[in-house]
Amino acid sequence: MVKILEQRVQSQARLSYAESRRNPAKRNLKSQTSNFKLLDSLSPSQRHNNMAAIHSKNTKPELIVRRYLFAHGFRFRLNDPRLPGHPDIVMRKYATCIFVNGCFWHGHDGCPAYRIPKTNTEFWQNKISRNKARDSRTIQQLTALGWNCITVWECQLKPALREDTLASLQQTLLQIYLHKTQPKLPAAPYNLDEELPLRQAAEPQTPN
Repeated sequence: MVKILEQRVQSQARLSYAESRRNPAKRNLKSQTSNFKLLDSLSPSQRHNNMAAIHSKNTKPELIVRRYLFAHGFRFRLNDPRLPGHPDIVMRKYATCIFVNGCFWHGHDGCPAYRIPKTNTEFWQNKISRNKARDSRTIQQLTALGWNCITVWECQLKPALREDTLASLQQTLLQIYLHKTQPKLPAAPYNLDEELPLRQAAEPQTPN
């Protein structure tokens, strides 16, 4: 029974090969369909606007920062549309916005990951320059509204630097919170007269 099935499979394979030899059009059907391109119904300007509206979210660096903060008791919102630039992480309790930036796309100066491609160089230089200008403008707007802004770069979250970076971030947030909640001391109601001698807290001890 097994031999009969093998013979049938071999005969069908020979028939299909012979048919493809007789009909080259059918043999090239796959290659023709693979070269088929869908027509774009949008104009170049519309396509550009659509692509510009796409923002990367939930990237690996963002998830690293968010998981660390959540595990250490911090609570936050994501991409608040009411704030300029839609910050990656918004911590209202700490009046702080955190941006987790990719080194290439946001132009991290001095970082090995920020290298302009050798092809189409002018395009990439202009694009990243616009990104850097937008980032600077966003931080200025948030600062004017009373928000603290922290930027965490992708290269700072590499395994060798990740622990120190996240610990530093936590310490910075705690310092911001302490500074925010620390009561301000009232101003002195009078001016000290420099001519009057100041009272000492304890009398000096003279040796016997």
